[in-house]
Amino acid sequence: MSLLLAKGKTMLPPDDFNPPIGVAQVLENGLRRIVAPNPSPMTYRGTNTYVLGHTALAVIDPGPKDAAHLDAILAAVAPDQHISHIIVTHTHLDHSPLARDLSLRTDAPVLAFGGAQAGRSAVMQHLAAAGSVGGGEGVDLGFSPDKIVSDGETISGDNWQLEVIHTPGHIGNHISLAWGDTCFTADHVMGWASSLVSPPDGDLTDFMRSCARLAARQWRVFYPGHGAQIDDPAARLDWLVAHRRSRETGIVQALENGPTDAATIAALLYTDTPAALLGAATRNVLAQLIDLNVRGIVTHDGDLNETSKFVLK
Repeated sequence: MSLLLAKGKTMLPPDDFNPPIGVAQVLENGLRRIVAPNPSPMTYRGTNTYVLGHTALAVIDPGPKDAAHLDAILAAVAPDQHISHIIVTHTHLDHSPLARDLSLRTDAPVLAFGGAQAGRSAVMQHLAAAGSVGGGEGVDLGFSPDKIVSDGETISGDNWQLEVIHTPGHIGNHISLAWGDTCFTADHVMGWASSLVSPPDGDLTDFMRSCARLAARQWRVFYPGHGAQIDDPAARLDWLVAHRRSRETGIVQALENGPTDAATIAALLYTDTPAALLGAATRNVLAQLIDLNVRGIVTHDGDLNETSKFVLK
C-alpha cells in the first residue's frame, strides 16, 4: 500500500513498468514474479507475488483473495516442483489474504512475523488501545500464520535461504527478506512511490529506523511489493529518507504560523494532490507529527486524536 505523493505534489508512476498480469516472468535464475490483478492508486499495477526456487518453491506475498491470481500461482508450479513455503511480508489486504487458500491447495505452511497487531511500538500500542487516531486501512485483521518468524531468523528451502529482517514502519509486522545481496522489501521500499504510514498501524519513527537498518548493508537489487525492481538500492533509500525529512521541514514551517492539525497541514503542503488521495496524505502528516512529538519537537492539545492541534515546543 503506497502513496503517490512527493514534496507536496502528485508523483506520477513510471510508464515503463507494465507487465502482463497473471504471468510468471523470470527475473533472474530461480526467481519469478507474478503481478496480481489488483491495480489501484495505492497498489500501482498490482501486488508482486514472487516465486523463489527451482524444485521446492517459496511464494512470497500471495496477494489479495482472488481466484484468478490463485490459479496463476498454481499454474507457475511445474510437475516436478511444489510449493514448500508461503511467506507473508505484512498483513495488508493486498498481500496476505490469499495465503490461506494457497496453503489449503498445497499443504505449505504460512510464515509471517505475526498477526495484524504484531510488532507495534509501545507508542502505537498506546494509541491503538485509546482508539483515538483512526487507522486500520486495508488491514487483514483475521490473518494468522502457521509459523511466526523472528528478526534475524533464516528460512531455508531447497537451495535457497532467506534472512528475516524486521522492518516496521509501513505496518508493525512488516518484514523484508534478504536473499544474498538481494532484498525483497515489500512495501517498505518501492521505486514508484513512497509508503503510506498511517498510525497506529504505521509508525514513522520505526520507518526511518528501518531505512537506516537497510542502508547499513550493501545490496545489489531490491524487489518491492509493487512496481519494478530497484537497481540502485542505496540511492533509493537516500531518496526516501530525504523525502521524509523534506516533509518534516514543511510541517515545521507550517507550525511556525501557530497551532494546527494534520488535515490543515496536508491541505497546505499537498495543493496539487487529487482529493481522493488527500486523506492518505493527512495520515502521513499525522504520522510525521506523532514522530515529532515523540522526539520532543512538538506537543499537542489534550489527548492525542485525529483532529489534535499541534504546536512547536
